Amino acid sequence: MSDAEYVDYVRERMDWLRRVAHLLCPDWHDADDLVQVTITRLYLHWRRARRADSIDAYVRTIMLRVFLGERRARWRKRVLLVADPPEAIGETDPTTGVTVRTALAAVPARQRATLVLRYYLDLSVAETADALRCSEGTVKSQTARGLATLRAQLAHQES
Repeated sequence: MSDAEYVDYVRERMDWLRRVAHLLCPDWHDADDLVQVTITRLYLHWRRARRADSIDAYVRTIMLRVFLGERRARWRKRVLLVADPPEAIGETDPTTGVTVRTALAAVPARQRATLVLRYYLDLSVAETADALRCSEGTVKSQTARGLATLRAQLAHQES
């Protein structure tokens, strides 16, 4: 196993990993925890990941499974220790970014994961279904419900 290749990959993709994790977990601390678990699991499976057609897809699958698994476990407690403002990563309009992330946080986890995969990571319906281990019809319905919830949250924030 080449630790140098692993370190190079993680170093190169860290900003991307944090952005995706932050869309899934609106709190930066939770997002960083998600990234940490993801890259730890990647290290454990680096030999297999190196042989994958796309390491990014392999890592994305790990991240989604960790994210959804934590949401299912329900043992996690939600405690806000500090009220840090969110860090802006490459956004042109911070207000819009915060508004959308706040609304996205109110979308149920599975629907949120579907929206992030479809619209932020620009995956097709088939790729999203494969990543979430569900049917394409489920992706379509989760996308529709997620968008409806997101629109309702954005409309609620405007009023």
